[in-house]
This record gives sequence, structure tokens and C-alpha cells, in this order.
Amino acid sequence: MLSALILVPLLGAAIIGFWPPGMNGKISRGVALVFAGIAFIWSVILAIQFNPALVSQQFAEFLPWVDALGLNYTLGVDGLSLPLLVLNGLLTCIAIYSSDESLHRPRFYYSLILLLSAGVTGAFLAQDLLLFFLFYEVELIPLYLLIAIWGGEKRGYAATKFLIYTALSGILILASFLGLVWLSGGTNFALATLNAKTLPLATQLLLLGGILVGFGIKIPLVPFHTWLPDAHVEASTPISVLLAGVLLKLGTYGLLRFGMNLLPEAWGYLAPWLASWAVVSVLYGASCAIAQKDMKKMVAYSSIGHMGYILLAAASATQLSILGTVMQMVSHGLISALLFLLVGVVYKKAGSRNLDVVRGLLNPERGMPLIGSLMVLGVMASAGIPGMVGFISEFVIFRGSFPVYPVQTLLCMIGTGLTAVYFLILVNQAFFGRLSAQVINLPRVYWSDRLPSIVLAVVIVIFGIQPAWLARWTEPTITAMVNTQHTITTVALDRASKN
Repeated sequence: MLSALILVPLLGAAIIGFWPPGMNGKISRGVALVFAGIAFIWSVILAIQFNPALVSQQFAEFLPWVDALGLNYTLGVDGLSLPLLVLNGLLTCIAIYSSDESLHRPRFYYSLILLLSAGVTGAFLAQDLLLFFLFYEVELIPLYLLIAIWGGEKRGYAATKFLIYTALSGILILASFLGLVWLSGGTNFALATLNAKTLPLATQLLLLGGILVGFGIKIPLVPFHTWLPDAHVEASTPISVLLAGVLLKLGTYGLLRFGMNLLPEAWGYLAPWLASWAVVSVLYGASCAIAQKDMKKMVAYSSIGHMGYILLAAASATQLSILGTVMQMVSHGLISALLFLLVGVVYKKAGSRNLDVVRGLLNPERGMPLIGSLMVLGVMASAGIPGMVGFISEFVIFRGSFPVYPVQTLLCMIGTGLTAVYFLILVNQAFFGRLSAQVINLPRVYWSDRLPSIVLAVVIVIFGIQPAWLARWTEPTITAMVNTQHTITTVALDRASKN
């Protein structure tokens, strides 16, 4: 069942890519949307059949692959990965639907998006360290090409920078994975049989350092963040949706699955430093966002800050805070995708994203009243206004983290206030007041431009009102992870005190 989530997009990519000449952009988009839709519906069916009470991997698949390397094709899904699978399916459909029918080389473009989706899905499903790494690397080249070919004026620079940073991330992750298996005496890379908890603390810290930096580049955390604003600004709107909505979550997912879960003793030792690192990322990202004039760059820097909340929650490692990490990954994916879509519509119709140029877009007669209203909803969700999914995810993180790290939590809460500041600047300058002379004659905004944003806005409100529908998938898995973390940390502290 799980392999279908990977094979369906791959099949769609192959059909579109190898179809004889004559398939135009509209047909290519339609075929890609069909295959992405099938994968999304299949992920929803899996979610319906998923048993939240079980903490083990469900729908597991195993196939021996390369015995000499200890590599096996092992898939499984639990409460940590399931919400991200559904999110990936939804945002892939939205990215394809939002793509321009007139773009050049459409068959190559849609094939790359489907290949990207398959790689991300495989990474979330992989229960083998080496298999995860292979899927993690699969998404690298498609995203590089999607930025380098269909990006903006500086697309070559942004794509190359992304490639270098992500390649370095992969090197560090692979080195850490190899060290985990070889030093612990493992015979294969299976997560189920790996026992790195017996390693000396110094060795664990070294391995965890590679994992932290490797996935910290992907998240990204300060100071490894510089590739992200460039990539977002130069990428087309659908690619920014996938980059912020799904691909960054590979980093946070990796920290939880392979950092906290595999090396809990070292994680507990470094946790105070990780909480402080989270504060730096949150405040730096928010401060940089305030200084931006480009709407898209502002949203990009906001992602850096909001991903820092996840690191704070992971460092706290309480049941409530870790539950908040999953909710924050989903809520940030939905909200950032909505904001990038809306900024994309503004740029498409107004021809600019500069706050000094774009003004008065909420004008009911000659502006974009519905787009402006959706933007207000999106920034309210990002700022943590009650009734939106952003509020409940951040509240759960802060409530779970405060008993462990009260000072760091309070400093991160300042970030939510700064979020309101820079998004208020965006809304006030771009949507209120009189229409500026540069955008006085705006083209019509069609329902095809509005529909993806409306879908995301509805989901954001639904999960904001009923967060239990999201949390029910995750709670048992999170409880088991946190109990293991606390047990190992307690034993380690007792052993240290005796020595």
C-alpha cells in the first residue's frame, strides 16, 4: 500500500516525460494533476485506515535489496510521518494546479514535480537509514532544476547555492548514519534493529552534531539559512509552495526521527543549547522579515523564525511540546503555502512585490478584495490569532516548553509579536490605502487563481477550530517517543551522578 504513494508519482513522471511530442502544457498539467490527485487520495485513505492507538509502524513493507550494503527496502508509517504524507499530497496537487499553462518545457517541469513528490514521500516512509538518505537525495536534483530553469533573473545563483548547501547537508547526514551503524555494531541500516544508545556519550555527541548541522541546513536554522531567501525569491510560486510547505519539513522530521529518537542521551545533554539556538533563529528570522520590502522575501524569512519554534519544542522533549512540533510542521506548511500563493497572485497581476510600489490592493472595485481578505486571514494565522491552526500549534509548543525552558520560551514568544509586526506592515502597505499609480489598472483575478488559496484557508480554519482531528493521529506515537527519551536521559543522569 505504501509503495503506491511512491510509484504513482513516478509512473506519472515517466508517462509525461516519455510521451511522444505533442503533449502541450494544458494536457501535461492535467495528467500530472491526475497522478498527484491519486497519490493524495491514497494518502487520505491510509489516514482513514490508520489506527492511532498503535505506536508501531503500520502498513509495513519489507523487501531485501542490497545485502552487501545492508540496505533493505523497508517502509512504514506512524503518527509522526502520516500528517506529513497527507500534507505533501495536498500541496503537490496545489502546486501543479497553480502552475502556469504557458510555461516552457511543461513536460519536463511536471515530471520533475512528480519526481520531487515521490522523493519526499519515500523519505517520510523509509524505515532504513540508507533508504531515507537515498530518497532525501532524490529530491535534490529536481528542485535544483525547477529553480534553475523556471526561476527568476538570478535563478542560476540561487539554484547553485541551494545545491551546495543541500549537498553538504547530505554529506553530514550520511556520515552520521554510517557512524551510527558501524560504531554500534549493526549489520544493516534498519531503524528497528539499530541500537546506538549504548555508545559512549562523546561518540553520541559527535554523531548528533552531524545530524543537527545536516538537518539544520535543511530546516534551515541560523546561521545555515542564507540559501533559503534566495531560493524562495527566485523560485516560481508553485515551487515556493513545495519548498516551504513540505521540503523544509524533511529537516525537522529528521531531527525528531534520527536525532532525538536514536540518540536521546546526547539529545538531553545538548537540549539547553538547542533551546538557545531556537531563540536565535526565531528572533533573527523575525528581525530580518521586518526589514524586507519584497513581500516574498518577508514570507521566506518568516519561515526561518517559525521553524525555530520546532527546535525549541524538540529541545524541551515533553509530550505536549513534541505534539506541538508535528502540529507546527503541518500548520506552517499550510500557512506558508497560502502566503506564497497569495504573493504569487499579487506579483502576477500587479507586476511587483515591492511594498513601496504595491498599495491599496484591497480596493473593492479595482483591486483584489478577495485576495486581500485571504491575505489578512493568512497573516492572522501566521501571527497566532485564535481560531487558526497557527495559534493552537504555537500555544501547544509554548505550553509544553515553558516548564523546561521558561526563559527561552518567553524569548520565542516575542517572535510571535514580531510576526504580527512585520505582517501588519505587509498588509497595511500593500492592501490598505489608495491604489498606487503603478498598479492602477490590474488584470482580472480569475477563480482559478483564487481556488487553491481558498482550499488552504478552509483547512487552516478547520484545524484551528478542531485541532483534535490533527492531534489524534500523532499522540500515541509522540507519547512513546517521549517516554523513551525521558527513560534514557534519567538513566544517564543517574549513572553520571554515581560516577
